Amino acid sequence: MRHKSLVEREPGWYDFLVARITRQVFRMRDTLDPPMVATRPEPGARGVSPRYRIQAIERAVAILNAFSPEDPELGVTELAERLGLHKSTVHRFMVNLDAAGLVERNPRTGRYRLGLRIFELGGLVMQQMNLWDEALPFLEGLVHDTGETGHLAVLDGGEAIYIERVEARRALRVPSAIGRGYPAHATNLGKVLLADLPRERVAAIVAERGLAAYTPHTITDLGRLEAELDRIRALGYAVDNEEYDEGLRCIGAPVRDHSGHVVAALGIGGPVTRITPDRVDALAELVMTAARGLSRRLGAHRSGAYAPAALRVRTTSSQEPVLRPAGA
Repeated sequence: MRHKSLVEREPGWYDFLVARITRQVFRMRDTLDPPMVATRPEPGARGVSPRYRIQAIERAVAILNAFSPEDPELGVTELAERLGLHKSTVHRFMVNLDAAGLVERNPRTGRYRLGLRIFELGGLVMQQMNLWDEALPFLEGLVHDTGETGHLAVLDGGEAIYIERVEARRALRVPSAIGRGYPAHATNLGKVLLADLPRERVAAIVAERGLAAYTPHTITDLGRLEAELDRIRALGYAVDNEEYDEGLRCIGAPVRDHSGHVVAALGIGGPVTRITPDRVDALAELVMTAARGLSRRLGAHRSGAYAPAALRVRTTSSQEPVLRPAGA
């Protein structure tokens, strides 16, 4: 089973185009700067020296920033009211932005929406964002904070393919290799990746590949695997408790892109003598923080699917963590 394309999911080409352009421009903008909370900055608020400020550019940027997923189309009057500008001033800007392809006028409504040139610019930004390059600083930071080996993996069929590794400078290192596939059902990163799939897809993978036992702790029953995946979805992280290699315990969390789908898994692994049960919750928080940071770089903070996971926190007083909203 495959995920439907955006075109297939959208009710019509027009709605798809407007939604895609809007999401793309916000990905481009928030990739370069952290998102602003509640209100957008006033012109010049990013610390531009007054001697370099150009009012026309500031106003053009403010107009583009006024569009959002909630307001993909805006009229001249709405823009003028929001920005505190005269309608004639906004009209002149819209005519010029339209000529540049940065906005376009909807002939049916007379309102403006972001133009295809914005979409093209956003695509250029995303082409420059390489998963490996973006992931490495987060993996290195995670290894520094935990003292354990870090890994990044993607799903290929029923295997978690390790595509990046940062070695901890400690004895008893994790035996793993970049480019090698590991059984998804028996590894922390693999289980994270399976947890994003529909149940039917997981069942199809199991039917094709089976659930081989690698240690006495490996999950070898589809029902138990489905329960484990439900738990991972609820907690926001997965634990490999000596399920692939005896003596090793690993923790992984999902990395999401702008669509909200899991595109990779990031985690750490080490001997059970260091990653003890009483440290799992604290280490899991560090792993999830790194995964959230990488996800943010990939635009996930603009997806509805990512938001609930970003709010989850765990208590540390129980082996069965209790979920509660952040700030509760």
